[in-house]
Amino acid sequence: MMHGVGNEAVAFFQALKSGAGLYLLYVFIGIFRKIVPHGRGIVEIEDFLYWIFTGFFLFREMFYTSDGSIRWFFVLGVVLGVILSAFICAKGKKQWGKIYKKIQKKNKKSVDNFSKKV
Repeated sequence: MMHGVGNEAVAFFQALKSGAGLYLLYVFIGIFRKIVPHGRGIVEIEDFLYWIFTGFFLFREMFYTSDGSIRWFFVLGVVLGVILSAFICAKGKKQWGKIYKKIQKKNKKSVDNFSKKV
């Protein structure tokens, strides 16, 4: 078993991973809501269940990585994991938008060229 800084570094990276995973889970819930429209009550229930899960999940992660004590570097790691994941998702969404526009433009030219030939 590692002691000192090595153990804290492993816990910090575990916290980063946990924060990123929780953010991505919420993004997927948002995508699911766009695919399958929900009423306000269902959205509130989903959010409630998400936060209950998040609380238990983070408690479990803290328990196993920090022997049950609240370490501020773990909290910081979770927050930084969320921020990093949100940043990467925003960049990915921007890049995907550019690719999608190029594909749409190319498909429109193909349809226009086809209709001119017919």
